[in-house]
Amino acid sequence: MTAPVYSVADRFASWERVIRRLEPGWDGDDFYPISAYDNDLDSRDALDQVMRALPEEACEGPLGQLLARLDTRFSAATLPDPELSLRPWVRPTTERPEDELAEWWKRKPVRVPWSE
Repeated sequence: MTAPVYSVADRFASWERVIRRLEPGWDGDDFYPISAYDNDLDSRDALDQVMRALPEEACEGPLGQLLARLDTRFSAATLPDPELSLRPWVRPTTERPEDELAEWWKRKPVRVPWSE
């Protein structure tokens, strides 16, 4: 192993992988259970914590711009889920009220990768 498993680069790569999996045209045939989606959203929470800990210049620079582009892609591959239809299976590991959860917890994939 040459890099930390939970490095900032790894967290960005992980977020991009889940987004690619949700986007139209993804033809991967690897197993992706709904619990992995749950973990990926938790990982996005951790990425948010990392970004909040960085200086403002970093958040407004290339890292912040990359995250904004990835989040835009995630929004395009998902729909608002006001009824929280995934909540029985997809729950954050931290106990917080629903209104304090980030937007990614309140969306559902247009193309559900774990049922295909």
